[in-house]
Amino acid sequence: MATAYTSLLGFALPVTGELNGTWGDVVNNSITSLVESSIAGSATASVASGDWTLTTTGSGVANQARAAILIPTGAPGVSRNIIAPSSSKAFIVVNQSNAAVVLKGSATTGATIAAGTNALVAWNGADFALIAQNIENITGTLPVTKGGTGLTSVTTNRVLYGNGTSALNTSANLTFDGTSLAVSSVDINGGTIDGTAVGASTPSTGAFTNFTGSGTATFTSNEAVKIPVGSTAQRPTPSAGMLRFNSTSGEFEGYSTAWASVGGSAITNDTATATDVYPLFADATSGTAANVYTSNSKLLYKPSTGELKSNVLNASNGIVINSQTVAASYSIAAGGNGMSVGPITVASGQTVTVASGSRWVVI
Repeated sequence: MATAYTSLLGFALPVTGELNGTWGDVVNNSITSLVESSIAGSATASVASGDWTLTTTGSGVANQARAAILIPTGAPGVSRNIIAPSSSKAFIVVNQSNAAVVLKGSATTGATIAAGTNALVAWNGADFALIAQNIENITGTLPVTKGGTGLTSVTTNRVLYGNGTSALNTSANLTFDGTSLAVSSVDINGGTIDGTAVGASTPSTGAFTNFTGSGTATFTSNEAVKIPVGSTAQRPTPSAGMLRFNSTSGEFEGYSTAWASVGGSAITNDTATATDVYPLFADATSGTAANVYTSNSKLLYKPSTGELKSNVLNASNGIVINSQTVAASYSIAAGGNGMSVGPITVASGQTVTVASGSRWVVI
């Protein structure tokens, strides 16, 4: 009776009394060596110039289709196929080429393994399916299919599952494209992240471009809140309630009906106001004053004329200076007196008017 062979991997099945004197060769060559290849052996081929069809040289003989590990190499620049027998078998594919490869049967769709990645692929009864794949170096489309169409892309801080879905990993950091990414979750109720509505049960990453939410924001750490920083020229289209740091002026600023300093009083020069105002005393001579003080009505100032009114004028150094020329017309109102140290000249075209009952004394 002739030697039989297994249907999937073609191992020898010796029959009693058949291999008298030759059984060792058959066991070594058609069983032991082939078992080792199917468990730990590898096959390598370049896909630079075309697809790779695995060799299937028959039962009891070594071939590529029996190998456990397939290693496509080369620089095709376009996707290539690895064509395997459409039967029950698992392969580890180490894609060392510069393009994606598709492990498939001669008439099936197959599973895609991205360039530079490794994957476990197995026959599912109808086609080769992707069981697991490392995603560390994957960019762009992710060929994940198991019970669905899979993801079209991967986002940072997400862990890829074999069923084509992804979710946040909140227990550890994730390495993506060789970069370690800190993973966190944000519990948001009734807000939006990058224009997408989220709810309290929807986690998201701790960093995003645009966020709109409601309720009270609470921070429990001893760190700081980083607000937007930009120059005056980079101010956004304003709306009431905006807050930012102006890198041009070096000040925090906010918008109500106009951009204004926040956290202090900006110092400006007023020469137009024609009514008495309360002089303010600042704790700075430039930039932003953190504190300002007023004298109430005991000291008044009229910016348009420069007149200063006070309850008492105390020259601490003992000298009061007046000009020798009256350069602008002035009226001493009733109830008031004036005093100057002469000589005094009234400039051409100017007058000094003294109300009845008042005096102007020139010493």
